[in-house]
Amino acid sequence: MSIFGKKMKALPVVLALVLLSLSAVLFLGRVPVGVRYGVPSSGLPGAATNGMDIVSAARRQVGVTVAYDPSYMKIPYPNGDVPKERGVCSDVIVRALRESRGMDLQKLVHEDMGAHFIFYPSMTRWFMFRPDANIDHRRVLNLERFFGRMGWSLEVDRDAACYLPGDIVTCLIGDDIPHIMIVSDRRSRDGIPLVLHNVGAGTREEDRLFSYNITGHHRLPRHEH
Repeated sequence: MSIFGKKMKALPVVLALVLLSLSAVLFLGRVPVGVRYGVPSSGLPGAATNGMDIVSAARRQVGVTVAYDPSYMKIPYPNGDVPKERGVCSDVIVRALRESRGMDLQKLVHEDMGAHFIFYPSMTRWFMFRPDANIDHRRVLNLERFFGRMGWSLEVDRDAACYLPGDIVTCLIGDDIPHIMIVSDRRSRDGIPLVLHNVGAGTREEDRLFSYNITGHHRLPRHEH
């Protein structure tokens, strides 16, 4: 049998896996565990100061990460990273949480995807059929799903008062470019929280919270030092 024939023979299996993934998401829910949608985003004890360690860690990236580079790179595991002077928007979050909370999102996301791969968008978005520790934690949609599965997702709101320092916001640039940002403790002249992110020119602190279509609002549990 030719290579083309073998690929055609395998096509029904691939389609079946994709349909199975879609069915599971539809019938078991987009975020199957722990989600807290609808929880008032300012109603947690100590929430106003809980995320300052995250903000500080992200701010220390300003002037260090000076380029946006979406290239696929093989990195160590666990605690792997691309060169500090470059990265994408998700690397801001990965580095900030690793420094401030000792959280290795590379390992955490990889392990959760290994156990619950069907609940992540890898099959339908990138046609991947197994986890890849080099890239999975660097994709916004995977982080958004992971935060939801951990129970850290809050209600999406256009009220600036709902966004507290250290909150993580996922959004879309245009119609289909996922982006992720960390809410700062600093505010614009209009009272809108600034964000720390890398949208194309390295890590910066900017007035961009409501510049994009917000798709997710996430807050980590209170951190006990």
